[in-house]
Amino acid sequence: QVQLVESGGGLVQAGGSLRLSCAASGSIFSINVMGWYRQAPGKQRELVARITSGGNTTYADFVKGRFTISRDNAANTVYLQMNSLKPDDTGVYYCNYRATREYWGLGTQVTVSS
Repeated sequence: QVQLVESGGGLVQAGGSLRLSCAASGSIFSINVMGWYRQAPGKQRELVARITSGGNTTYADFVKGRFTISRDNAANTVYLQMNSLKPDDTGVYYCNYRATREYWGLGTQVTVSS
């Protein structure tokens, strides 16, 4: 089992920044992929960004140049630095861990006001 605990969400004005963190604990495999997904009201959950344990990153087109994903393998923690936030970025952001199985965090709310 793997437990994921997210933090860092909140309310911010358009153009502002937030930093999300997700700490993983439990049976962590050294080779894994961690990432962030988001779900806006009435919409499907979508990939925001993911990063492998080797540091390879993937970003959704709508966040390129604004968001940066990073990780601390020693701490089993992944971060999402979100800059130039837009109202369309509003949603619940979920941490994801994939190795032999897939796990999800409970989510953290991000609200961007115009």
